[in-house]
Amino acid sequence: MKITFLGTGTSQGIPVITCSCIVCKSADHRDKRLRVSVLIETDDKTIVIDSGPDFRYQMLRAEVKDLDAILYTHEHKDHVAGLDDIRPFNYLLRKNIAIYATERVQHALKKEFSYIFAEAHYPGLPQIDMHTIAGDAFNVGETAIVPLDIMHYKLPILGFKINDFVYITDAKTVSEETVAKIKGTKILVVNALQKENHISHFTLDEAIAFAELVGAETTYFTHISHNMGLHEVVEKDLPNNIKLAFDGLTLYCE
Repeated sequence: MKITFLGTGTSQGIPVITCSCIVCKSADHRDKRLRVSVLIETDDKTIVIDSGPDFRYQMLRAEVKDLDAILYTHEHKDHVAGLDDIRPFNYLLRKNIAIYATERVQHALKKEFSYIFAEAHYPGLPQIDMHTIAGDAFNVGETAIVPLDIMHYKLPILGFKINDFVYITDAKTVSEETVAKIKGTKILVVNALQKENHISHFTLDEAIAFAELVGAETTYFTHISHNMGLHEVVEKDLPNNIKLAFDGLTLYCE
């Protein structure tokens, strides 16, 4: 299974509009972060987790030629805004794209993209097949996907466990039950927004503590803000098995 980080930034991305901080002005490509998303390529399917505002450019930059499914963690704009840009996959590949989301997220998508779900179908609209995530594991092709219950402040959201790969973003609290499901995984991806406290996201210290609790072979931090500091500087102080992810980073996992 091939994993590519399409975006590792928080809702504003890096650089932030109008900001002239050292991170936003950095020449290091690892400090250029699009909105958070990840591409997963299995033996038989191509899957994206979340389609934020940068989805179109992410598909072009990663040279993605096929797409079978999008899994949604939650309905915030930085995770769903790019849904309309699945249209080239519909047209050129002549297929619908499977969407996996909870009922609440589906309701938000229907409100945000009402034209997609209207009875009168305008030519060229995104073509989707909607699937409900209701708590149980489900399959995309031959691959089992285990949804993980996460809390984003007071909003229930989802992480996903796929084989020995776990992807969690926008977490602030994680239940003991969810931790038990993912302990000892090989690769953990989890959000680490900044060093200072935040109401709805793990700080750097909280993310490190969570990574140590899970005990993954390797942990990668994502959903990173410019307040975190320079990639090169921050990563030097991390434990040996914890790293900062960056856009374009590719991993392999069984």
